[in-house]
Amino acid sequence: MKLSKAHLKTLREVPTEAEIPSHILLLRTGMIRKLVSGVYGFMPMGRRTLAKIENIIREEMDAAGGQEILMSAVQPAELWQESGRWYAYGPELWRLKDRNGRDFCLGPTHEEIFTDIVRNDISSYRQLPMNLYQIQTKYRDEARPRFGLMRSREFIMKDAYSFDRDEAGLDESYRIMYEAYEKIFTRCGLVFRPVEADSGAIGGSNSHEFTALSEVGESEIAYCEKCDMAATVERAACTDAPASDEEMLPLEEVYTPGTTTIDAVAEYLGLDTKQTLKALLFVKYNEQGEEDGYVAAFVRGDRELNMTKLVNALDIPEHAIEFADEERMHEATGCVGGFTGPVGLHDCTIVVDSEVPGLKNLCAGACKKDHHMKNVNYGRDYEADIVTDIKVLAEGEPCPVCGAPVKYARGIEVGQVFKLGTKYSESMGAYYKDENMENHPIVMGCYGIGVTRTMAAVVEQHHDENGIIWPISVAPYHVIITLMKPEDETQAAVAGRIYEELRRRGVEVILDDRKERPGVKFKDADLLGIPIRITVGRGAADGMIEYKMRRDADRTDMTVEEGIETAVKTVEAERFGGVKE
Repeated sequence: MKLSKAHLKTLREVPTEAEIPSHILLLRTGMIRKLVSGVYGFMPMGRRTLAKIENIIREEMDAAGGQEILMSAVQPAELWQESGRWYAYGPELWRLKDRNGRDFCLGPTHEEIFTDIVRNDISSYRQLPMNLYQIQTKYRDEARPRFGLMRSREFIMKDAYSFDRDEAGLDESYRIMYEAYEKIFTRCGLVFRPVEADSGAIGGSNSHEFTALSEVGESEIAYCEKCDMAATVERAACTDAPASDEEMLPLEEVYTPGTTTIDAVAEYLGLDTKQTLKALLFVKYNEQGEEDGYVAAFVRGDRELNMTKLVNALDIPEHAIEFADEERMHEATGCVGGFTGPVGLHDCTIVVDSEVPGLKNLCAGACKKDHHMKNVNYGRDYEADIVTDIKVLAEGEPCPVCGAPVKYARGIEVGQVFKLGTKYSESMGAYYKDENMENHPIVMGCYGIGVTRTMAAVVEQHHDENGIIWPISVAPYHVIITLMKPEDETQAAVAGRIYEELRRRGVEVILDDRKERPGVKFKDADLLGIPIRITVGRGAADGMIEYKMRRDADRTDMTVEEGIETAVKTVEAERFGGVKE
């Protein structure tokens, strides 16, 4: 491709709506084009990189035994109603009606569609195992789309689904996909970490998230350097504090004016926050969007509530709970904003963190304005409807596996794998017959990769102050030839010769033959992040060029032949991916 003929519009200024490097650079390079908030199109160079990522995924999925199909993004509501997710998925599900009033949605994922395929096409154990996948546009009506391709309302995703006879078969399919994902993200040039994750609205018994390490990532990871423990913070298990062996003291009500926070009451009474009990109050909603009861969650005063663990404990969708209006909740349950404790609370679901029953003589709200209770003890003074781990594993706390201090990191979720089990096959009637002609539910797995998000993650990990630094495996072009003076016949002839020879040898090359100043060309080459730059200038008459890798500061003078050979060898060595430091 000759740049003088290419559709390319780069920006010198940072777009006002862009906050993070990938969003800024993908807009500045003209690789993506915003249509409306959370919806982007891909211009020629952006589309080339996207295709490279898709092809890496296809190659590894095919090598792992996957078969590619393509389903519609428009899905009938009946299938989602069968699985129970028409309500459970929540407001992110983009719903629509046709002219006849029939309900549909734009698919955010395709578990129901693929389950419908196999229940109609698979009847015998001889047809299993099977893995089907697609690379397709998905839709989620995000409340706050942001960060460009990181959190958008329309995006490209690879989703695969495995179908097995039993749990042992699922374990094997899961292992194969897990290893395929490691190869995919390595080939894309990402530094990543697989971590245990919550299954969320997808469901299932077990899940791992593949996280590209980045300070701008929305995923927070808890990990241990002494063992293999790594999990998203929302999924990470916690170690309870040791149970106290002190004797229970008499319950005592105390006057605590204006102490509506844990820190305030602890300071007023001269207590450590670990000796207090924190209350968080919520209202639940049913499928019709009506209020469906109240929830009071209690954790030790210095702890933070983990909302993901709470909704899992309540077995409700994340969108079906929100903080309660405390005055309205007071009328129904007796709670008092800022002074709520478990003693005397009624007509609500009480959820207590797993370490609280072992603690003694805590200070909690008295459900009375300006009053707290001292020496509150579980079992004697109150009981809970649910006792389970609902706290956040904080940085520096003991690893739940080995006890070493936990560390935190941030990352970008680029893929996730799930063991669905029989969640969808049972609800939707996807069965197979065994050797004895007995019916069994098909055991399923689900495996997703955010293709467009992977593209953004690569930019986050591979850029500098001058622009993108694409790994060769996903670069829109491998080489850019910067022709200093297009009007110079000697330079133009040398640049043309290099261009044709690289193309002949399978190197993807773009020739910057625009009638622009050299400084503009160099800036655009750096901004676009093409991995190899060959500059044809005044040395052309002597058969010399300047060779530079985008990731390196050094420039090297070479003969034309040396430049061509070096570029070909570099591309051949790196086109299949791997992280290059």
